[in-house]
Amino acid sequence: MANTDFTKYMTEMMNAFPMDMSAYSDAFKNSAAMGEKMSKVVLDAAEKSTEISSKWTKDTIAKMGDVASVKEEPTDYTKAMTDFASATAEMSAETMAAFAEVAKKVQMETVELMMAAGKEASEEATAAVKKATSEVTTAAKKAATAK
Repeated sequence: MANTDFTKYMTEMMNAFPMDMSAYSDAFKNSAAMGEKMSKVVLDAAEKSTEISSKWTKDTIAKMGDVASVKEEPTDYTKAMTDFASATAEMSAETMAAFAEVAKKVQMETVELMMAAGKEASEEATAAVKKATSEVTTAAKKAATAK
């Protein structure tokens, strides 16, 4: 069998069909930008949730002060506990509603980001396919005329 230099043929073939590494670079940049946007959504939600939780805790402690104070009559203790339970139930409902609003906002922002990313990815893929088709066609024509 003849001594054939496959490295030369592979190099020529790879040069005939060049790869555009900018697509990979752009994909990485887009991924990093998406990560940054998602992180902002998550951090904003965490901050708001912490504020809600802190307020709930402070309000509960304030209401607990009324329960812990000394009363004149034994029935006053029962009334204080009943008032505390009622206030706690009301605060809990308000707090859960506030947490639900945060979750709803996170969900809406996430869906918006995903839809925007999907649209952008579709547009980039279309452009990349058109560019690759053009390059392959040009390379094939060059290869055909070189024979």
